[in-house]
Amino acid sequence: MKNIRKFRPGEAASSKVSEERDEFERDYARLIQSPTFRRLQGKSQVFGAGSGDYYRTRLTHSLEVAQIAREVAKRLERTNPFLQKREHPGLIIDPTVVECASIAHDFGHPPFGHKGEEVLNHILLKDHGLKYEGNAQNFRILMFLEKRAGSESGLDLTAAVLLGINKYPFLLEEEGRLKGVYASEWEIIRELRREWNMPEGCSTLEAQLMDLCDDIAYSTHDIEDGIRAGKIQMNATFFENQRLIRHLVMEILNDPNKHKFGWEHVDIEQMVKKVLTDYLEQWQQIFVECNREESRTRREMKARWVSSFASRLDILDDPERGWKKVALVKDGAEDMNLLRTMEILKKLAWVTLIKDFRVLRLQKRSEIIVERLWESFIDQDRGMWIIPPDWIDSYERRKGNWSWPRFVADYISGMTDAYAEKVYAELFASKSGSIYEMD
Repeated sequence: MKNIRKFRPGEAASSKVSEERDEFERDYARLIQSPTFRRLQGKSQVFGAGSGDYYRTRLTHSLEVAQIAREVAKRLERTNPFLQKREHPGLIIDPTVVECASIAHDFGHPPFGHKGEEVLNHILLKDHGLKYEGNAQNFRILMFLEKRAGSESGLDLTAAVLLGINKYPFLLEEEGRLKGVYASEWEIIRELRREWNMPEGCSTLEAQLMDLCDDIAYSTHDIEDGIRAGKIQMNATFFENQRLIRHLVMEILNDPNKHKFGWEHVDIEQMVKKVLTDYLEQWQQIFVECNREESRTRREMKARWVSSFASRLDILDDPERGWKKVALVKDGAEDMNLLRTMEILKKLAWVTLIKDFRVLRLQKRSEIIVERLWESFIDQDRGMWIIPPDWIDSYERRKGNWSWPRFVADYISGMTDAYAEKVYAELFASKSGSIYEMD
């Protein structure tokens, strides 16, 4: 069991192993010392990176997910005796593995958030029959693009951490599949899953826990940022606005994953109104408790909601799949009402922040930047002269399994928001960069 979880599929057998550190601690060090991790500080979470020191970036979001996930993992280890039996490599929860998965879960996101991902996928699919997807790009970075001393390809992470990141255990190229893993990395992931005897379509408990903690962070922290920015106004006029309620209902109905939440069992509009009313009433109560200080109220609201979600995470049997599932639990069963509440808060962040017309204007600008960068690099004869030499060297060494369109997508997706804007300005704006700037 120990060896199968700590096996490193990409690492040479002759590699030196540290006797002083656990294998998962080594993974943690490789992740936080990687350039990809550092670049998360320049990638948008909700507001554009650089919008202000207060707002979260992909980096701070990932760290917050990791903190929540590690604490929940330690509690579940203490309170679930079956975890101590370690009966199956996928039915184990190691806090360090969960923390590593949380740290790396957004590595594959391109500049400009979801808009950058959407544009790259559209271009690749339309012109080259390829897909781009952030979760799949995670594995491309971790198993191919990143380099470390002693390895030419990837970070050589343990099997437990790789499968802990794999919340969509599918081949992305399958017909109709929206999320998954690219074929180039799926071959290894599928083999690990086979060796672990993982049920088809099921994720490890560690991956499930990371995924739910990501949802907790999204539904609490992003709303805190929205309140701070004035996009979510804590008054009855805002929360009772029929246009807001209508948009939330439509987001729920149009979500391709809506089947997971049992919406057919509730009156969606009435539940949306109730969650919004309760949220505002809680704010007003805490506002008084915090001596009418808005900043303290924001932090206290966030802390209470994180605690209310995280404290209810537990492990249940999943008889339909013959597996286990991490879920929000009440009285020994999945708490669908709380799950739907979390989903409504996620949609509130999405509707008020992502779909704000000013944000959409910035996203249109982002779309233009990504499209123009693509046009500049996709002609190989010209692109090779305006892409940094170290990238071209890597391509030349590995072009047997690295097509030029995928290479260009890899290069653009690795950019921070600011770097994408800088390169765009050098190519198309009147402002020219200095030839002495380091890329």
